[in-house]
Amino acid sequence: MVYDRLRDLFAAGEYEKAEAGARALAAAPSHVWDRGPVVEWLAKSLATAAAVAHGRGAEVLAELDALIADLERTTGAGRALVLTVRGNRVAVLVGQGRYTEAEAEASDILRASARLAHLTEVWRIELSALANLADALCGQGRYEEASAIARGNLPRAEGRTAAALHCVLVRSLNGHGRHEEALAETRRLMSYRVRAESGALGIATATALHGLGRRSEAEGAARQALAACEQFLHPAHPRIEEARTLLCRITAEHPLA
Repeated sequence: MVYDRLRDLFAAGEYEKAEAGARALAAAPSHVWDRGPVVEWLAKSLATAAAVAHGRGAEVLAELDALIADLERTTGAGRALVLTVRGNRVAVLVGQGRYTEAEAEASDILRASARLAHLTEVWRIELSALANLADALCGQGRYEEASAIARGNLPRAEGRTAAALHCVLVRSLNGHGRHEEALAETRRLMSYRVRAESGALGIATATALHGLGRRSEAEGAARQALAACEQFLHPAHPRIEEARTLLCRITAEHPLA
């Protein structure tokens, strides 16, 4: 099936190809590829997910809102798709720094997925919502809560969600000032190679090194993080600005580097 091939592209981090293919599928006449309403919804969901993962979340926020409104009429197990799209919207809110809104939405997704558990498999939706929730809590300085969510759910996470939870854990440790522990955790992240998380490990490492007073190493890590962000993510991705801000802070405090 065309959609399955596009989903494989997305999983491989080929966000541009996945989005382009998904938009073509969604726009095709209904008789092409036997495309029905469900296929169109799936294609639009994949296209917006790819845009969010690439870093163009703000650009597709209105599209996400429209798709969610359209999907609200689904029933039964089909409700899982609207929760997935809502989860992508939460990721955009986090990227925009709208942490209280993101927290409320992620919490509601968790409640809704619990109500669906008897109809369909929802554990991936739950883990994604938990990762977004932990990220939103971290953004509000609620590091203990974020750390507890990350640690409690890492054992059952995989792939991109595992990488996201691990990054939240490191950020929460850095937020607590526990930089040695944060640095140790970054070494455990080395096995993850998820394009959507490009630069996240470097930013976490640079933050920990900076907190420990190892400024030259922190600058090097920050520069590597920025290079990774610029290579693999869209120029509008919020993480690029995060890496630049961190690098500026480090070099401003260490002008001779």
